[in-house]
Amino acid sequence: MGAGGVGSRTPWWLPLAAGAARLLILGLGRTWRIRRLGIEERARALERGERCIFALWHARMLPLVYAHRGQGVAVLISQHRDGELIARVVERLGFATARGSSTRGGEEGVREMIRWAEQGRRLAVTPDGPRGPAEEVKPGLVYLASRIGWAVIPVASSARRTWVLRSWDRFRIPWPFARVVVAYGDPIHVPPDLSERDALYARGQIEDALRGLTDEVAAEAGERR
Repeated sequence: MGAGGVGSRTPWWLPLAAGAARLLILGLGRTWRIRRLGIEERARALERGERCIFALWHARMLPLVYAHRGQGVAVLISQHRDGELIARVVERLGFATARGSSTRGGEEGVREMIRWAEQGRRLAVTPDGPRGPAEEVKPGLVYLASRIGWAVIPVASSARRTWVLRSWDRFRIPWPFARVVVAYGDPIHVPPDLSERDALYARGQIEDALRGLTDEVAAEAGERR
């Protein structure tokens, strides 16, 4: 979830920037009118003790970060340039973090996520991060799901009015007082000991589910795409 790199020195301004970003997200999020689809079924499953890996597109993470704040979900933050700031922000919002990605520090990140899973935490991954291609599932999520035996839950968000940044993923920030729709899809089970062909199939299955769910919430929110 996210992108960034960890330097040997921490810039003096980093804690200040992380604190300011946390306040900005909380202030903005409190103005949103959030409607959740499929949350009742997910809540019942979690009450039964089921664990899962949330999968979400990088561009649409902001409403989901706000909606799941304070729940102790462990998120995978990459080791690219801005990852340290993102890690500090989400930690201040009540998330646990693991550092790594499918392109740099990937194995270390997966090991950390497995450790969080062993502690019973839910996990979250942006499978198209940290640098894309946008809305394409990379191998890391399937490998992680196969290793720990947890279902992948596609999650998507949308808003009618958003700022769209000029980033690789066209990152989306809902306007203040926007109507935001968040939806949770059906669980996708990834078997252990996957062959290369099976892994490709699982990646395609998750990708199709995420794209379909994104289309659904975009239509529900009245998003112009």
